[in-house]
Amino acid sequence: MSLPITGKVPFGGDYNPEQWPEETWQQDYRLFDAARIDLVTLGVFDWALTQPAEDVYDFSLLDRIIERATAERRGICLATGTGAHPPWLAKAYPQVCRTDFEGRRHRFGQRHNSCPSSPVFRRLSTELARRVARRYAGNPAVVAWHVGNEYGGACYCDLCAAGFRDWLRRRYGTLDALNAAWYTTFWSHTFTDWDEIEPPSALTEHWRGPDHTAFQGITLDYLRFTSDAMLTNFRDEKAAIREACPDVPVTTNFMGMYRPIDYHRWAEHLDFVSWDNYPPDDTSAARMALTHDLMRGIKDGQPFWLMEQTPSYTASRDVNPLKRPGLMRLWSWQAVAHGADAVLFFQLRASRGACEKYHGAVIGHAGRSDTRVFREVAALGAELDALGPATLGARTPARVALLFDWDSWWALEISDGPSRLVRYQQVVLAYHRALWDAGVDVDVVAVTADLSRYDVVLTPALHLIKGDLVGRLEAVAARGGSVLTTYLSGRVDENDNAFLMDVPGPLGQLMGIRIDEWDARGPEVVNPVRLGSGADQVEVEARLVFELVVPQGAEVVGTYRSDFYAGTPAVTRNPYGNGHGWYVATGLDQTGVSWVVRQVLARHDLLGPYPDVPDLETAVRVAPDGTRLLFLLHHGSEPVEVTAHIGGVDLLTGNRVEAGQPLRLPERGVMVLQEGR
Repeated sequence: MSLPITGKVPFGGDYNPEQWPEETWQQDYRLFDAARIDLVTLGVFDWALTQPAEDVYDFSLLDRIIERATAERRGICLATGTGAHPPWLAKAYPQVCRTDFEGRRHRFGQRHNSCPSSPVFRRLSTELARRVARRYAGNPAVVAWHVGNEYGGACYCDLCAAGFRDWLRRRYGTLDALNAAWYTTFWSHTFTDWDEIEPPSALTEHWRGPDHTAFQGITLDYLRFTSDAMLTNFRDEKAAIREACPDVPVTTNFMGMYRPIDYHRWAEHLDFVSWDNYPPDDTSAARMALTHDLMRGIKDGQPFWLMEQTPSYTASRDVNPLKRPGLMRLWSWQAVAHGADAVLFFQLRASRGACEKYHGAVIGHAGRSDTRVFREVAALGAELDALGPATLGARTPARVALLFDWDSWWALEISDGPSRLVRYQQVVLAYHRALWDAGVDVDVVAVTADLSRYDVVLTPALHLIKGDLVGRLEAVAARGGSVLTTYLSGRVDENDNAFLMDVPGPLGQLMGIRIDEWDARGPEVVNPVRLGSGADQVEVEARLVFELVVPQGAEVVGTYRSDFYAGTPAVTRNPYGNGHGWYVATGLDQTGVSWVVRQVLARHDLLGPYPDVPDLETAVRVAPDGTRLLFLLHHGSEPVEVTAHIGGVDLLTGNRVEAGQPLRLPERGVMVLQEGR
């Protein structure tokens, strides 16, 4: 089922009129008109209102909310209302509340407080979704369904323990297979009955928190189970919606690079991906680009919805910086450049009380239209109106793939060695940043993705190897492509057991190396690495992990400069078929990562049009009719001048651009060139 198409990029966001008297709604819709807001997400947290008791459903308020939005000719993304359960449910059925990592049963409060394994929660949440769908499925204003809200967290109660055991029976079939996978001969852990298995928590296998576990296989499987348990909740509600509404697409809002849930496991069950973008500071452009690319890659390059972003500031952090003038517009267009087919906010009107009363909103507490934030939102709405359908359904023509793997993320960070200072996200960010700086369009995809269309595949920190991935990577290199991987890759199998072979395990033949030893040091220890040779030689810094590489046919590209392994390989390139396998054996600084990545890209002529212009991001989308759209996004604080490398029309101004003419982008400037128009 395809993403909902409305004739233009939907613009709007979360609207909670149940928090306000109805006379306020009239004022809100006048302001929505002024800001060109044409879509509202409704009912996300309405469970306590629509079901005030177990056997009582009251849709009178939601009826009026939906009737008003429909009458105002707004598209509706309608939520099932199950993002947080109501107080009566927790009182009647205390077992629906989660038990935390330390073994404490929680009481009613907050919002991520429902045990995903609770039969009562599953029954009642599914029934609410069913009734909401039956009531509103025939309304043509409903263009999408929104299940739950920002799934996340974990539970360690007896119900989850039983659910975990059932999940393990399905996965392993026998206790012998489970004991082998978990290596339970270590520390007398051999299980002789399924009921002996406990969730890994502070009371069982862990010390010093969730990342410190004596049995990585047990913890890895519990992370997988938790992700699957919440997916089951989503699937329950989606199935209930489908009973009454078979055609309108269903989604839930992801949270980008969110560790607790493997979004790739969810991909086939969502009709389209949506996600909430809340960067931590003003300098997050590269990080957001990676996350947009990841969200687009979840469903094989299909466009996604930017379901939430703040127009100004968040309220969830110790310090909540304000988006500078022009930043909200720039970051919204960045989302579109990377595949967003909707631009939505949280929230449209600011809440008056509770923990989000200071969270940014299009309309503040005073209900004014003359604030800077409202004016910027309205200006963006006008631009999206002028853009029309030009970007809808457009794809990214990437020839470079970066593999992102939740199993490797989990396995690397729960590993008891070589270094707990290596963080999966930071390694992936460094290699994506090198691509971003070089102006390369990149797909961020699962390890199960089809790699046949890519010339370059980067697999940083591919700690865990599963399935037929190695064969598919070797095929990329054999046909002339380049594959790059890094330190701590190829270490363990899908059960988090070490391969009985030289590091980097099954990747060794492709990389043409073996690794017998490795050195881990604190962040204060720097070992310089010399890259290249002759006039192109550079020296960069490396930290944290230093693998000692023994070439087995690979060429040396970079060497360590100090310690007893000075002069030994730190970066290698191995001829393989018609292509190469590149291995980076240490934590290079960003300069070093970018140097290596550009060597790889140059062989395939994949550098972007402005690879040496700092803070100028480029991205390409190709519309369904074949029209190419080039986005230029200037993240710098000073104007920049470049030469147009293609001709076309800037869709934001209507101005004609000729190839070779000078272009000037102001601070936080945006240009969308439709090629050849």
